[in-house]
Amino acid sequence: MPIEIIETRRLYRQIADQIVRLIETGEYRPGMRLPAERSLAAQLNVSRPSVREALIALEVEGWVDICGGTGVFVSERRAAEAPETARPAAERPEPQPAVGPIELLDARDMVEPEVAALAARHATDENIAALSGIMGDMVCCSSEDPRHMEHDHRFHAALAVATGNAALVELMETLWAMRLAPLYVQLQNHFHNEAVWQQAILEHREIFEAVRKRDAKEARAAMRRHVHNARKRYVSTWRKP
Repeated sequence: MPIEIIETRRLYRQIADQIVRLIETGEYRPGMRLPAERSLAAQLNVSRPSVREALIALEVEGWVDICGGTGVFVSERRAAEAPETARPAAERPEPQPAVGPIELLDARDMVEPEVAALAARHATDENIAALSGIMGDMVCCSSEDPRHMEHDHRFHAALAVATGNAALVELMETLWAMRLAPLYVQLQNHFHNEAVWQQAILEHREIFEAVRKRDAKEARAAMRRHVHNARKRYVSTWRKP
């Protein structure tokens, strides 16, 4: 069964569906290692980040196992689910295409730098004190502590509050909710460790200091660096378990 070139939007879901079809027809058997990301991207005529999103979606759904430093393997577990996979494709529930992590990072890149800049212009002393307290909680928290995500959320939410714009507060909560979706969380799990968390703390510190100094230009730049660094981490080499 030849691989088809993907041409339309929401690529990761279409790539994932095509790989599922190849698994179901026996092109990729349980335990077999899939071609490398670079090879899949070339065959599908898509970007490597799109392939990565597809692989994460397949991992969340149980089709593959991603082993950092080794490769991506067709899952033995999913192969055993014969009653569902044996049904004709047309009769199966259509997977709901969640927002992809790269799409979310693109949205954050458009919104959050301006939120940070506006926070720098309008932050009150109380807002600065709240952000300072959150920074203290982040510094005292390790990457293994599940509260690190809560502190991260609080920081970005407090920035939105500091803008004085209720619509931005709601928008930031919507963006954060997307970060808690299984696809994003699973991708993050492959790259999160103590070194990454410490780097994130430094990036948040730069944003905080710019807001504290009421420097809108630097707050915008610091937030943009933070989001761009997140993107770099998510398209880097898979972390070994």
